[in-house]
Amino acid sequence: MPVKSIEEGLPYPLGSHWDGKGTNFALFSANATKVEVCLFDETGERELSRIELPEYTDQIFHGYLPDVGPGTFYGYRVHGPYQPEAGHRFNPNKLLLDPYARAHAGSLKWDSAVFGYKMETGDDLTFDERDSAPFMPKCVIVDPDFDWTGEAGRQAVPWDQTVVYEVHVKGFTKQHPGVAENLRGTYAGFGSQPMVDYLTALGVTSIELLPVHTFINDSNLLDKKLTNYWGYNTIGFFAPDPRYASDVPNSLREFKEMVARLHAGGLEVILDVVYNHTAEGNELGPTLSFKGIDNVSYYRLPADKRRYINDTGTGNTVNLSHPRVIQMVADSLRYWSSHMHIDGFRFDLGTILAREVYGFDDQSGFLKAVDQDPLLAQVKLIAEPWDCGPGGYQVGGFPPGWAEWNDKFRDTVRDFWRAETSIAALTPRLCASSDLFNHGGRRAWASVNFITAHDGFTLNDWASYNDKHNEANGEDNKDGSSSNRSWNCGVEGPTDDKAIAALRQRQKRNMLATLLFSQGTPMMLGGDEFGRTQRGNNNAYCQDSDISWFDWNLGDDANRLLAFTKRLIKLRQSYPALRRSRFLTGQFDEGLGIKDVTWINASGHEMQDADWKNPWMKCFGMMLDGRAQKTGIKRRGDDKTVLLVMNSWEGPVGFTLPASDTSESWSLLIDTNMPDAASEELFKAGSAYEVTGRSLLLFAVSPG
Repeated sequence: MPVKSIEEGLPYPLGSHWDGKGTNFALFSANATKVEVCLFDETGERELSRIELPEYTDQIFHGYLPDVGPGTFYGYRVHGPYQPEAGHRFNPNKLLLDPYARAHAGSLKWDSAVFGYKMETGDDLTFDERDSAPFMPKCVIVDPDFDWTGEAGRQAVPWDQTVVYEVHVKGFTKQHPGVAENLRGTYAGFGSQPMVDYLTALGVTSIELLPVHTFINDSNLLDKKLTNYWGYNTIGFFAPDPRYASDVPNSLREFKEMVARLHAGGLEVILDVVYNHTAEGNELGPTLSFKGIDNVSYYRLPADKRRYINDTGTGNTVNLSHPRVIQMVADSLRYWSSHMHIDGFRFDLGTILAREVYGFDDQSGFLKAVDQDPLLAQVKLIAEPWDCGPGGYQVGGFPPGWAEWNDKFRDTVRDFWRAETSIAALTPRLCASSDLFNHGGRRAWASVNFITAHDGFTLNDWASYNDKHNEANGEDNKDGSSSNRSWNCGVEGPTDDKAIAALRQRQKRNMLATLLFSQGTPMMLGGDEFGRTQRGNNNAYCQDSDISWFDWNLGDDANRLLAFTKRLIKLRQSYPALRRSRFLTGQFDEGLGIKDVTWINASGHEMQDADWKNPWMKCFGMMLDGRAQKTGIKRRGDDKTVLLVMNSWEGPVGFTLPASDTSESWSLLIDTNMPDAASEELFKAGSAYEVTGRSLLLFAVSPG
């Protein structure tokens, strides 16, 4: 429909906002000369009108269109200099997505027209005049109203009780027989009652979703009939990707309903967010949004402004030194927190967010902006503390208030259960890596411990393969890491050998128990609880297939591992000594007369220097005294003392149970060699327990 008039409108808020009578449009660009908003018909295919935004205030183009409301498809055309050598890549022939769009419709159709230059020449200094609109997805004006009445709101699970479950929206339900077929792989399917019931019965508290912000499928993957399954290729930071919606026109509402249903089950929702780069790539990439709106503001450029700084390994790096870019990311976080009721965020390549022109800075502009924000102070903030730029590895380097993925935990625990590292290397990881995180008043929960994640082997494959098997990715098995710290237990891949199969099952139980009984915040990879396999693929980013989808046809071994995992999580929540928020010190407290943690050798005595230096020692105990203080107030606690015993040696070790000041007996809670044992058998202090080779035990003091 033709638009008769446009009014001045307001420069804030940015994006398109419907007020019940019309829509205000506001777009930042410091270097553009003119901005047109383009309206499309209900199919998104025919451009109906182009209207110049009439006002420019504080580098914001803005205007108000009466009688334009929800459901309207739109995009921008931005005019300005095309001077790649100066960093400017304006081209009004290219329809651009609104960085603040709340919803998108359609998908990118890869065509030469979506490039700002003549793509066939390979020369980005050329200028392309073809219209990209027929090949572009469109932004959608939304009605933000949603009835949250009765919704539980943000769950705010205490950090010391948090168990994170990392999972993909589509892969989780795509093959689940209890989910209606038309809802499988969607937001609605994820929020369906069978899936909520499964997650609550498992005992996890916080669901970390792989990226759901609108993202682009790489053309090279589509050419190989593959796809960007993980979604780390964002183009819209305010909109849930419509590909996961069962009802695409109402994808925003469907996402909110999923969140409400997960909250009703007492579950937090954490989003994996990708603010470090966008899908536009380098100077040879397409012009989809930011590149054509204000390239020199949105991206980090070197002295040669024709190129891009590539600290992300993806072609470009978002410029988090620019105040308007900081504002965009902060606005995005606040939007998802307030309007979408999200409980936390995991930041992909988080060091980029704290990187200034001179490198990583734990007092960067972005971190300061987040630190002082009263809303973001209430949600969980988790950094992936590394990138491929100079000085990019920063585990432990983030400021107070942040948690961080701890890959040192993953690597050391994997090595221990392969009997390829020392006890001295492992023990700091069992104690929330205080050597990395105990500074600035940070708590033990700052260490997000994991043994597996979306990137790498699943737990089953860690115990089944020595080498990656990524042939399905179409890169001759050259992609993915070759350093997996895995062990196939003697045979590569599936086997009928019962002894090897039994060892693999025990190794999986050992790994899960180590994760869930360590100090810090545990993060599980979805499906590890029942032994999900990717058939040796350790880089399934492009596999929207049964390689990545959960197989819910669980056999006996899978169901036994699932039941065992539920027991582990329940024990973690039942015994506070396993999840202290204060860092353990191992120092004798004269006032209380106790140690919070004591390291025990196989003779039942406290470990001495010779034990710590003995490279052949593979069996030890970790005794956590329940009387240790929980806070800075000098008083004794009254939790039960627990004893964790770990043996990574291939053979059995006789372990003498140590004396405890609170009881003469120990109750056996877990033996990974006997996963189905239900009775809590009692053992006297001073008695010997034969610890099976490669196994883990958990005892608690018994009142008897």
